[in-house]
Amino acid sequence: MSHIEERIRQMGFELPHAPAAVGAYIPVTRTGNLVVTSGQLPFVGKTLAFKGKVGGAISVEDGANAARLAALNCLAHIKNCVGSLEAVTRIVRVEGYVSSAPQFHDQPQVMNGASQLLADAFGDIGRHTRIAVGVNELPLDAAVEVVVWAEVSA
Repeated sequence: MSHIEERIRQMGFELPHAPAAVGAYIPVTRTGNLVVTSGQLPFVGKTLAFKGKVGGAISVEDGANAARLAALNCLAHIKNCVGSLEAVTRIVRVEGYVSSAPQFHDQPQVMNGASQLLADAFGDIGRHTRIAVGVNELPLDAAVEVVVWAEVSA
């Protein structure tokens, strides 16, 4: 187990098995030293853990938990792509899409679930640029979708 995975475990989480794609795409790709995940949903195994609108049926706190789960799924795909999370030299960017109820404006607080997990797991190299966007709908009625861009060693 890598040091990164051990930190994740100390935070009370497990790196999951990378979930299968739910469409006609690949879940992760590498070009040079850049690895980019497809949008990941808050799956736990084959179960979508958080469905619905944040700011409606889903609280900000549960939205942040959903973002954290989706980020863990991103890390599982990155690990599958490069062999170990120790190969990550920088988390470059996080893209967060939040299925938002009307008049909901706390997307940044929701995405802090993913951002804080990455910063805590990777330290300074886990700090990243980010977007947090509210959207009307997401696949499978997911509460959030997260994309992670990571730089990795050669």
